[in-house]
Amino acid sequence: MHVKKTAHAIEQARPDVLRQREDWFDSQIDLHPDRIVSIDKTWTATNVARTHCRGRKGERLRMAVPHGHRKTTTFIAGLRTSAMVAPLVPDGPSNGDWFQAYGAQILVPEL
Repeated sequence: MHVKKTAHAIEQARPDVLRQREDWFDSQIDLHPDRIVSIDKTWTATNVARTHCRGRKGERLRMAVPHGHRKTTTFIAGLRTSAMVAPLVPDGPSNGDWFQAYGAQILVPEL
């Protein structure tokens, strides 16, 4: 039989920390799960190519890869318990200015 081990911070058992955690939880009565929005971001790039592959013994494995036209595409969206909101797929990598603009111009108006 395989038993999965779950670790947690030992400080969670201290009376003062436990009291703070319970107080915080009790203060969240009005927090409804359907109102929570998590922001998730991922990306892909055309310059990501495998450097190792499996082939027949003694034969060279050849594979075509993009050369010289590297491009990064980002995907970002808000995730709710019921649906995805405010999806955006811009060309290029993200940065702080880009993320603030997404929040102000796309995510907030959607919420």
